[in-house]
Amino acid sequence: MTLIARLRILLNDVDPQPMRHIEVPLKIRLDRLHEVVQAAMGWTDTHLYEFRAGGAGWGVPDPDGFYDGPMPAKKATLQKVLEDTGARTLQYVYDFGDDWDHSIRIERVSEASQGVTYPRLLKASGACPPEDVGGAPGYEEFLEALADPKHEQHDDMVGWSGATFDPEDARIDRIVERFDQLAKKWSPRPGKPKAPKPTP
Repeated sequence: MTLIARLRILLNDVDPQPMRHIEVPLKIRLDRLHEVVQAAMGWTDTHLYEFRAGGAGWGVPDPDGFYDGPMPAKKATLQKVLEDTGARTLQYVYDFGDDWDHSIRIERVSEASQGVTYPRLLKASGACPPEDVGGAPGYEEFLEALADPKHEQHDDMVGWSGATFDPEDARIDRIVERFDQLAKKWSPRPGKPKAPKPTP
């Protein structure tokens, strides 16, 4: 029996606040959950990240060992973190410069549905801010400049964002596409048939 966790992801400190309801296997490794959050939110996975719960952190450890950073995300599962910490909400921080702070709430755990692939998007609202916009304060300034044609940075922000940015558009089609790519990437590969053993 495969157990599935229903998660609600909120990007904190921005308005309008992006929200995603998704389902993932409870035993998903945290490095894979990171990929799911990136796909769900619309981030481009170009910065470091860390999950935090119960006073512990999981992410990408310092390869040189110069500082005591997070524990390896690829060696922890969502289920194990929940069992070890008793937490029902994880903090996920992406891009330590812009410091995008997400709350990931485990809403329920249930059995997987027959014929459904995971990760699965249930609901989404609000756009993900552009990468490297300057965190929550920079995003607020970006939206102000975008909305006001008389703003001194309006033309620059329109050019930088591609002139099509809508803070209300979650780009659901893109999330579904990226989830499908992850599901294919992680699906078990059929094994190669073994060659028959030569008879003596």
